[in-house]
Amino acid sequence: MAEYLASIFGTEKDKVNCTFYFKIGACRHGETCTRIHNKPTFSQTIVLLSMYKSPAATAAVLDPAGLGVSQFSDVELQSHFDTFFEDVFVEVEDKYGEIDEMNVCDNLGDHLMGNVYIKFVKESSAKPCVEALNNRWYNGAPIKAELSPVTDFREACCRQYEMGECTRAGFCNFMHLKPISKDLRRKLYGRKMKEMRRTPSDPEAEETSSPEKKKKKKKKKHKANHKLSGRLYM
Repeated sequence: MAEYLASIFGTEKDKVNCTFYFKIGACRHGETCTRIHNKPTFSQTIVLLSMYKSPAATAAVLDPAGLGVSQFSDVELQSHFDTFFEDVFVEVEDKYGEIDEMNVCDNLGDHLMGNVYIKFVKESSAKPCVEALNNRWYNGAPIKAELSPVTDFREACCRQYEMGECTRAGFCNFMHLKPISKDLRRKLYGRKMKEMRRTPSDPEAEETSSPEKKKKKKKKKHKANHKLSGRLYM
């Protein structure tokens, strides 16, 4: 019996636990859902609820019939999103740990709109990040962060949307992820690779280097320490 319950956990056959919350970390019924939302006590992934305020999404909610004229071009909207994405990505990665992937929902439903999902390389980075961000603000609003059960974004995303065939548009209950520009993707996800190239791959290489190189490194290190001490005691 225990094996059967474990095998159906989080699937459509599970009549106790909410399938949507398990897959996408959000449910349109919220607290009124008749099924259990099992909030994780540990996870690689965090969610920053309704953090991204898209000008296009806001306009769509205020004008669902699309009768108004958009004030922003596609280029301006992409630039607005890229700036937000880079701000959050760099701040979180520099302070809390290496990011495996970061995704932002482009949905219009209240439970998904503007949600920012960040999956860390190390699980140990997630909880401290949540605790820290819940005491911070962004763009004049408090950040609401929590651990998320989502680990596989392929299962959380709408496959029809990825093929351009979703008929529910922004009100789909699966994630519609907003893409960043290719240049920004290369810049952000290539940062760690660049750092790794700068860092010696073999720590023993320095020991096997020639005596002349060792002397030069020692002199440079001495000069650097001298300059640093000068700044500290000015």
